[in-house]
Amino acid sequence: MNVSKIAKAALRKEVKAKLNSLSAEEKARQSKAVQEKVVQHEGYKKSQRLSIFLSMNDEIQTEFILQHALDTGKTCFIPRYDSKSTYMDMVRLHSWEEYESLPLTKWQIKQPPLDKQCETALSSGGLDLILIPGLAFTKEGHRMGRGRGYYDTFLTKCQNSQTIPPITIALAFSEQILPEIPVDGTDVPIDIVLSAD
Repeated sequence: MNVSKIAKAALRKEVKAKLNSLSAEEKARQSKAVQEKVVQHEGYKKSQRLSIFLSMNDEIQTEFILQHALDTGKTCFIPRYDSKSTYMDMVRLHSWEEYESLPLTKWQIKQPPLDKQCETALSSGGLDLILIPGLAFTKEGHRMGRGRGYYDTFLTKCQNSQTIPPITIALAFSEQILPEIPVDGTDVPIDIVLSAD
């Protein structure tokens, strides 16, 4: 295990502990503040095709943003992960009803089954904006995920397949913003990091 991996593992543990100590009310307060920042952001307002992660309990909640995007006629995509590999695609979500009917994965995240035929973002015109989760961020846009590399792999794919790469916005609790985090060559920096404070 290299130094960066060991440092990241220790940091992940530390940040998870911080997030676990946040009350439900505090998570809701910060989520609301970040959601409002997103829907008022120029990058979001201009976007026509965007992908929105479906949040876990220790992430900024994204249901409000998803509903807003669907209500305002944006073309929405959500992640579909294969837990057995580092494969993730962004698949089209047509309506709030479809969202509500999606099954839960072992991570308690809604997603269409892997064997279901879905329109994918990169095969149907790419993305203007990607909202990104993570465990820790710096204000400069460095990001540390949960260690599987789903987003780094997908962002690299976007950069290789789109003439104009999508804007990337990470959503974070204030507790997730750190002065620095260990990064390595495969870590793709994020354009904008939005947090509650």
